[in-house]
Amino acid sequence: MKKSILVAGAAGNLGNRICRELVKREAAVSAIVRTSTDPLKIEALKKMGVEIIEVDMSSSEELTKACQGKEVVVSAVAGLADVIVDLQKRLLDSAIQAKVPRFIPSDFSTDYNDLVPGENRNFDLRRDFKAYLDSTSIKASSVFNGAFADILKYSTPALNLKDRSISYWGEKADWKLDFTTMDDTAAFTAEVALDNDAPRNLQIASFQISPNMLWSDVKEITGEEFSLRRLSSMEDFAAFIKKQRADNPAGENELYAKWQQSQYMYSMFSTHHHQLANGRYENLTWTTGLAYLKSFVNR
Repeated sequence: MKKSILVAGAAGNLGNRICRELVKREAAVSAIVRTSTDPLKIEALKKMGVEIIEVDMSSSEELTKACQGKEVVVSAVAGLADVIVDLQKRLLDSAIQAKVPRFIPSDFSTDYNDLVPGENRNFDLRRDFKAYLDSTSIKASSVFNGAFADILKYSTPALNLKDRSISYWGEKADWKLDFTTMDDTAAFTAEVALDNDAPRNLQIASFQISPNMLWSDVKEITGEEFSLRRLSSMEDFAAFIKKQRADNPAGENELYAKWQQSQYMYSMFSTHHHQLANGRYENLTWTTGLAYLKSFVNR
């Protein structure tokens, strides 16, 4: 019998992929979407075989009705406190009201559990929701994928294709950073949704790669030696971020505030995954760092 799974955030990049992977695994997939959702995104989900349920996301009654009969709720929503905390709380309460056994929160990020509160705004929001989630009786599983590998394409300090540089902070040229592709994250999340015995926390990474390893791989691909730069100490980086945030109060209402991008870099160089669950599901294959870099780094 097909497992019935409800996905929130299905119109987003990750949510769409999670739906696709669940359908491939013959789950009965439903997606809750706002009435204002792009019709083209809804049509793409329908073509996959996903049942579309249009709801008023502010209505607990409508969310509870959508959760009825579901075995798992997967949240792939993105946003600030009104989404990560408030909306997810309504969704969770509705799932519990509908007697849904399991919940997968939108924790797709570096594993923030060992990080210091206050150092990353978006992780603090996830922490707030986690505390609420863990106070309930529902069985939860969080998927921590590090950073989405896509960020390597966008000239961050970790890999800047525009100025042909690779940068790091502190004495961390050999510090391994966790990257997972969206496709790998979606496939793993689908497996977790179908796994009634999945644990509370699962760390994954398509590849773990240090600045020195990035430098070597880029040289192998391009034949070029990028500049390898130490930008500052970690302490100076933390002070810079604090000032950057204080100087840009408008960023508190921006999902991708400039200082939030810096906070993510700081977090990636502060912690990494030590207990990868990559081998939990034998049918999965994982993208290697070299293969991923070859997909967009040109000679």
